[in-house]
Amino acid sequence: MTAPLAETLGPPPFRFIPSQGPSIEGPAFSPAFKLLASALVFGTAGWFVQLWLAGKVSGGAVSIFTWFLAAMCMMLYTWWCIVRSVTRLDGQDLQQTWMWNKKMELRELAYGKLIRVRGFDWLIAPRLYVRTLMGKFAVFYATDPAMIAEFERLVAELKAFRGFK
Repeated sequence: MTAPLAETLGPPPFRFIPSQGPSIEGPAFSPAFKLLASALVFGTAGWFVQLWLAGKVSGGAVSIFTWFLAAMCMMLYTWWCIVRSVTRLDGQDLQQTWMWNKKMELRELAYGKLIRVRGFDWLIAPRLYVRTLMGKFAVFYATDPAMIAEFERLVAELKAFRGFK
């Protein structure tokens, strides 16, 4: 019996099983980065309140509050996404919760690269850049050492599987 036509066209699918079990999950951003983001957001709010109370904010109240509230809403939403963002890897796909949930099917991966600033993983989250056979790309962040080790393993196995040097 022959394989269906769809399976015979194109390169074979990439397969990867995490060594930690059927799936692994961890925070996307470090506690230090979350603390820095919190200080920035709430410090900005405090700074504006101090300026307002000192009478150093000029212009119409509606205009100022509209612009400030719009900026604070965007900052708060980004902060909330940073605080709750989680990366998950299983045998089927790679996912990260973020402003929009990111998902990449492992079988379609063509290329991967782990980008990190060694010695600063506690602040700058290592990121996995992946691209599919069709050219779609995504970046996934992780701070859990076990997840970073899986990212390294995934990149090495994908490189060997696709024949890249």
